Amino acid sequence: MTMIPFRQFVLKVHSRCNLACDYCYVYEMADQSWRNQPRRMSRNTMYQVVERIAEHAEAHRLPSVSLVLHGGEPLLAGTGFLAALIRHARRTVPARVNVSMQTNGTLLTQEHLEVLAGLDVKIGVSLDGDATVSDRHRRFTNGEGSHRHVERALRLLSAKQFRGTFAGLLCTIDLRSPPLATYEALLSHTPPAVDFLLPHGTWTQPPPGRGKGTSGTPYADWLLAIFDRWYDRAETWVRMFGEITQSVLGGTPAVEGLGLRPSTVVVVDTDGSIKQLDSLAAAHEGAADLNLHVTRDAFDAALSHPLTRLRQGGADSLAATCRRCPVMRTCGGGLFTHRYGHDGGFTHPSVYCPDLLHLITSIRRRVSVDLSRVAQ
Repeated sequence: MTMIPFRQFVLKVHSRCNLACDYCYVYEMADQSWRNQPRRMSRNTMYQVVERIAEHAEAHRLPSVSLVLHGGEPLLAGTGFLAALIRHARRTVPARVNVSMQTNGTLLTQEHLEVLAGLDVKIGVSLDGDATVSDRHRRFTNGEGSHRHVERALRLLSAKQFRGTFAGLLCTIDLRSPPLATYEALLSHTPPAVDFLLPHGTWTQPPPGRGKGTSGTPYADWLLAIFDRWYDRAETWVRMFGEITQSVLGGTPAVEGLGLRPSTVVVVDTDGSIKQLDSLAAAHEGAADLNLHVTRDAFDAALSHPLTRLRQGGADSLAATCRRCPVMRTCGGGLFTHRYGHDGGFTHPSVYCPDLLHLITSIRRRVSVDLSRVAQ
């Protein structure tokens, strides 16, 4: 099996967060190893990470790589550290270096944006809808809701001078929130893109609404209410809908969690350890561990790991149920993390299997109707 080199490097620049979101896979789920991590990546570790990325880019002749500044909350690392990392990477890596950051937005200021926009960093912000739903989950440790702080940051990001650095909004689905009201709350910030995230869960620890013995397709139904609006009006780019629609038209989904394209994402923690997808913290203690470290190991060592081979294995790595499924090419078995069960590891279909099947089938039907009309 030919392994595909990594192209997206998620750098955990800070291991702590100023929020205490109740659904967070880092702090609230099975793997609690964050407690043993340094709070911030050291300068020495940062230099070593960049050297390893440069080594990987050169060895595989990559035209570009993507750095994702992540946490915890990456702004806790300080803009001085972030700027030093970005500048060093662009001086050192023999490829174009694209940089993005995912933040909860509560710490974002004009001064931060001036530095980050000057370095061409694209910023994504996590927001779950209006104040009611966001403050239900996304709170500070003292119980205060974060929504008004995020709104302030989004007003800054939407200003003309910073608009180009606004990457979009990431919304974790809450089935208790009305889908269209949630979508409209997100649209009120004029995001260039919206990502809807299925809450992380596994067969061992199911997400809300997908526990053992449950039936129906609550997540698909929630999303389809928004899809009908999006499909008719296209007020912004909704990544999940766009990727599924493109797949229906013959394309290949290009996001983690859809399609059969090999995963090219690798994570580096604050201590310099090289890991698999950070969302694997939802599976079990040590699920993302590779026992590799940037001071002694190249990223190629992570490529040869059995778990990476599974993540890059396409249809051959899927459960037999998935390989027989009519939407396999679009679904791809769902997010790798969501396939986990203690009785068989990652060989299960997604815990969201019924929802993914219904969502994709419904979108395919809607697109096919329009295609047949055009063909007449």
